[in-house]
Amino acid sequence: MPELDCIDGAILQIVQRNNRLTSEEMATRVNLSPSACQRRLKRLRGDGVIEADVSIISPKALGRAVTMIVLVSLERERADIVDRFKNAIRSTREVMLGFYVTGDADFMLVITAKSMEDYEQFTRRFFYENPDIKGFKTMVVMDRVKASFEFPIDLDDPVFGRNGAF
Repeated sequence: MPELDCIDGAILQIVQRNNRLTSEEMATRVNLSPSACQRRLKRLRGDGVIEADVSIISPKALGRAVTMIVLVSLERERADIVDRFKNAIRSTREVMLGFYVTGDADFMLVITAKSMEDYEQFTRRFFYENPDIKGFKTMVVMDRVKASFEFPIDLDDPVFGRNGAF
């Protein structure tokens, strides 16, 4: 695990909310030089602390107004079957999020579709044609209340080395 300090934490707070700020704007907020901010960002990306810089897009703007949460149960929980399904999730564009979970299901997926007819075609291709799937349960999202990948960051958390303000 990479070593982080409270300045790294402050930078992470900032880029989670807006990763389009200039180095100068960020530097002003964390009391560093722009070049020092750039070096820290490069290190945070290189160490895998920042996995990706993304934009949250309106599904409706792209004609994909239907979102489903799907619980998937596999026929058997064997390593080869689990790995095969993980690979299928990773390579399927309609699957926006995929989690291997405990409880009543083996996986929880967030899936986007243009319409319910589009989703039905997806289920036939992705679920029904896969002999490793025992079953799936679909919940249709009525309203996207929050869309965020922002992790709560507490600068007093010991993960940030020395505690306190910067």
